[in-house]
Amino acid sequence: MSIELAKMLLQEGQKHLFEHWPEPGVDDGKKKDFFEQVARLNSSYPGGLSSYIQNAKRLLADSKIGKNPYDGFTPSVPSGHVLTFGDAEFIRLEEAGIKEARKSAFVLVAGGLGERLGYKGIKLALPIETTTGRCFMQHYVESILALQESSCRLAQDQRHSEIPLVIMTSDDTHTPTIKLLESNNYFGMKSTQVILLKQEKVACLDDNDATLALDPNDKYKIQTKPHGHGDVHALLYSSGLLNKWKQEGIKWVLFFQDTNGLLFKAIPASLGVSVTKGYHVNSLAVPRKAKEAIGGITKLTHTDGISVLSSYSIYSKTYDLFKFSFHL
Repeated sequence: MSIELAKMLLQEGQKHLFEHWPEPGVDDGKKKDFFEQVARLNSSYPGGLSSYIQNAKRLLADSKIGKNPYDGFTPSVPSGHVLTFGDAEFIRLEEAGIKEARKSAFVLVAGGLGERLGYKGIKLALPIETTTGRCFMQHYVESILALQESSCRLAQDQRHSEIPLVIMTSDDTHTPTIKLLESNNYFGMKSTQVILLKQEKVACLDDNDATLALDPNDKYKIQTKPHGHGDVHALLYSSGLLNKWKQEGIKWVLFFQDTNGLLFKAIPASLGVSVTKGYHVNSLAVPRKAKEAIGGITKLTHTDGISVLSSYSIYSKTYDLFKFSFHL
């Protein structure tokens, strides 16, 4: 296995990883650790580490020459369903969503720390409000349990269906998340309802040639970092949860972020829209003010007639396209 991994790295132009290695018999344990890390990186990325490096080279080369993957697309405002909190339609859709919620699963993306907020712990442990000091995790769990109870009552569900909660963690947040849940008895939720999926890290790149970066403190270790929120979809698939949920009759998967306290005031009605309109995918959004530093959702139409929906951030190539098409 080590020989095959070494050949793969050399074929992908990563010979620098071995240039400092001493002769056989010296640091053999550290060399073994190196290949164990490479094996983990290789198995955690679709297509392996070779595909990761090749994709990185292609994307970096495109970026270097200013190529935008959205060239040929024209952005426009996507169609949507505007809800007004508290009116008759909102209440009707909210009731439809609550009734269907017992057939749903919630997926919480929580791989980051609160460093940007001046907080050293996980963001789920941050207080959602100051009067009681309830943390985001408690708020989310209690909201799901309340939704579960209301859904079963409204649908006259004698089985008392339990809504599963999946939390995607990272190396930084996995252990603190478990500790937060266990020390608070899962905030009233059954421990069997909560599933933690840990996101693996990917190799860091040193330059525009996709040279893998070595850890400055350990010449036998490749620097790594979390790969981003998109990993949650691959994790759900590879874990077998999607097939399990399908067999159990779960129809809806609701994805949400780690610090969005107002979300559950809108989720039932949003789910109700999907139920009544027959949507396969539905995104919940609020109006964006011009120049506001938040992401958005746009419809992209290509010159060949193909149209797609895209969510973008102020750091993405989609934002660049949008910026030159509209006054932001």
